[in-house]
Amino acid sequence: MIMRPGLCSVTFRRLDPEQIIALAAEAQLEAIEWGGDVHVPAGDVDRAARIARATTDAGLAVCSYGSYFHADPGESITSVLDSAQALGADRVRIWAGRVDSAQAASEEYARIVAVLRDAAAEASDRRIALALEYHRGTVADGPDAVLRLLADVAHPALTTYWQPSVGISDDVVLAEFDAIAAHTSALHVFSWWPQAERRRLHERAAMWQRILDVAAALPVPPRDALLEFLPDDDPALLTVESATLRRWLARS
Repeated sequence: MIMRPGLCSVTFRRLDPEQIIALAAEAQLEAIEWGGDVHVPAGDVDRAARIARATTDAGLAVCSYGSYFHADPGESITSVLDSAQALGADRVRIWAGRVDSAQAASEEYARIVAVLRDAAAEASDRRIALALEYHRGTVADGPDAVLRLLADVAHPALTTYWQPSVGISDDVVLAEFDAIAAHTSALHVFSWWPQAERRRLHERAAMWQRILDVAAALPVPPRDALLEFLPDDDPALLTVESATLRRWLARS
């Protein structure tokens, strides 16, 4: 199965959804993950339905909903799921707390697990999957942390995203992906190097080609490879970066 090339709408927060749809279609991408911070606010189901129609009318799929559900104490995921359902998205990206795994007290970690377990159960009842944002500042900030969290939540509706950690070598990046690849439902595709400097994809071609080869060889590969974080947030770069990604996916 070839992973779908797609786009995270948060790549272009300052653009309207219609502009993003036009850019994605022109770049020959196949899917969009709509973000919940600007483009599709949680709970605004009318807006979500309108954007869903515009997306599919352009020949694109809504692959997921990028939420900002953080598993805070008492936080409900219902409005997030309402928007995901209106979008026609069968997967929601979520965040696991607001602290690094190494800094999370045992009580805080247990509370995050409990909130995530309840959220996964509610999502599953609506035939929607959840996927962790693989990110520092959460308790899903590395492979060991992700594997522990998935095991502790222990719900089949919960998977993870993956993206290259900032400021580490290609070999370490690959080792991190290897550790959680079997649990990964989507990739965030971008290149920051050596720290937070945004690079074009081809500048780390060797790393990304290795990652995509490993992903493609999995019994169940991640479904989507989603472009994110272009240099200078420049829409003019999307077509060429899409061409690079699509070429790599075709050869994987």
